[in-house]
Amino acid sequence: MSALSLPLSLSRLAEAASQVPPESTQQAIGYPTLFVLVALGALVPVIPTGALVSTAAVVAFHQDSLPFGLLLVFGVSSLAAFAGDMALYWLGRRGVRSRNGSRWLEALRRRATPERLAQAQRKLDENGVLVLVVSRLLPGGRIPVMLACLLAELPLRRFARGDGPACLAWAATYGLIGIVGGSLFAEPWKGVALAVALTLLISAAPPLWRRIRPGG
Repeated sequence: MSALSLPLSLSRLAEAASQVPPESTQQAIGYPTLFVLVALGALVPVIPTGALVSTAAVVAFHQDSLPFGLLLVFGVSSLAAFAGDMALYWLGRRGVRSRNGSRWLEALRRRATPERLAQAQRKLDENGVLVLVVSRLLPGGRIPVMLACLLAELPLRRFARGDGPACLAWAATYGLIGIVGGSLFAEPWKGVALAVALTLLISAAPPLWRRIRPGG
């Protein structure tokens, strides 16, 4: 290749790369990343999955692929949450069946206070797996109910029947928060900031209320 043809080839490559729609590139990277992070967030408590879904919904709201992008956010988020919940429940069941338990089961016990576990067990006795829907929407409510299901030795299939609608409701709720944030501002970053602030406020409200209420 001559020295003259090299710059020409590079310019053609740059031109070809510029013709790839930025939105398509974002989707190719963003949706798999969203799935992985939400699924991992169901296993470990350090990932703010609600904020991730709301942020993704804001970005999708401002894309040309509306409403297809929002439907993808909803589908990916709910499927990832379901996959993460099922993996955590399966790992917890192994601990329940084992004589020595497991680190996953112990981690669940550490994340659920005795009072909240007892409340979850009562709700499970009264309402069955329908309590999973409410627990998914309440900050900090998912783990105590999941632990109650494990201690009640609820079969994996029955847990899945309750957790599926719960994950759909959860993804729809946080996706709606993102839609609200995206509709209020023309600049996506402002919508993201509002959506993240709302999700953090929702997460912080129940623990704060338990602290300030009489006898809390």
